[in-house]
Amino acid sequence: MATIKVDIVSAEGEIHSGVATMVFAPAKMGEVGIAPRHAPMLSPLSPGEVRVQDESGNEVAFYITGGLLEVQPHLVTILADTALRGDQLDEAAALAAQHDAEEALKGASEQTDIARAQAELAEARARYTAAQKLKGKRKGA
Repeated sequence: MATIKVDIVSAEGEIHSGVATMVFAPAKMGEVGIAPRHAPMLSPLSPGEVRVQDESGNEVAFYITGGLLEVQPHLVTILADTALRGDQLDEAAALAAQHDAEEALKGASEQTDIARAQAELAEARARYTAAQKLKGKRKGA
């Protein structure tokens, strides 16, 4: 089975390095699936879940707050603003952050405040959604 090397890094350091049969990432244009020998591509990333599927079909999940995706035929590099392993996500904390962001958006008055509050809300919602998905996988495992 063909594989592709995957590197996920952030300012904190290397988060993941290994081989995969498939990688799924939240590109700005929508979720993309990357298989071995994929055409070269460069895309900004939205906050959300990155899934790396290994040779046995198991998926490892990561949460990113955004960043950049670079795809080469035999290498996927994700340069994340911030990245967490799926098991590091706290669903309660993510829900609290989403609630705080919603309240900040209600109180925003200037255009810059509104834009910042909307970005924080999008990031908080993506984190909460990723935490919920992971929680469901843990229960089923």
